[in-house]
Amino acid sequence: MAPKGTKEIKDIKDATETWEVLSSERPFQGAKTAVDSERVRMPDGSVARRDYQVHPGSVCVVALDGEDRVLVLRQYRHPVRHRLWELPAGLLDVPGENPLHAAQRELYEEAHVKAGDWRVLVDFFASPGGSDEAVRVFLARDIAEAEGERYQAHGEELDMELARVPLPDLVRGALAGELGNAALVTGVLALSAAVSSGTLDALRPAESPWPARPYRP
Repeated sequence: MAPKGTKEIKDIKDATETWEVLSSERPFQGAKTAVDSERVRMPDGSVARRDYQVHPGSVCVVALDGEDRVLVLRQYRHPVRHRLWELPAGLLDVPGENPLHAAQRELYEEAHVKAGDWRVLVDFFASPGGSDEAVRVFLARDIAEAEGERYQAHGEELDMELARVPLPDLVRGALAGELGNAALVTGVLALSAAVSSGTLDALRPAESPWPARPYRP
């Protein structure tokens, strides 16, 4: 029996909801993201200020090869002063962009890899208390080297390292606190759960609706 005051929910899922916004300002507009400052009516009638990052959304790819290794890359991230192991990933550069196309582009540009089978692995909000960034993680299987010339990396991408790491090693690293990139941790744990439960082939189709970032299929 659940403790007193605790709900028992059988069909658990998030719900869209919007509290009353009394005013909204944009004190910062960057090249890709912005910051909005809003005065919001609370349930008790009080008014609170909420400052948050406005983000176009991101896609990430768990690219799994025939030996159950995941393609990862290592990159310096200045805000956290760490060189992190991450998944191939990128922003939705164009409003309404098809996230599958964006994921295919990032996998090609960052790893010069293509995939024959694509599924949606998991969706999540990166930091919902301070950002509206929505992330879609794809599972890419039947991977192979892409045709044509390699994408010409520049800037921070010139320093990236690529590796293929067995899935259990990534799971161990995530649980040990040795790997801290949110999309990597979320993606490898979701993949591990799908493998353990035998539901890989039941994952959502690659162009499944994404309410957090509606797009044109």
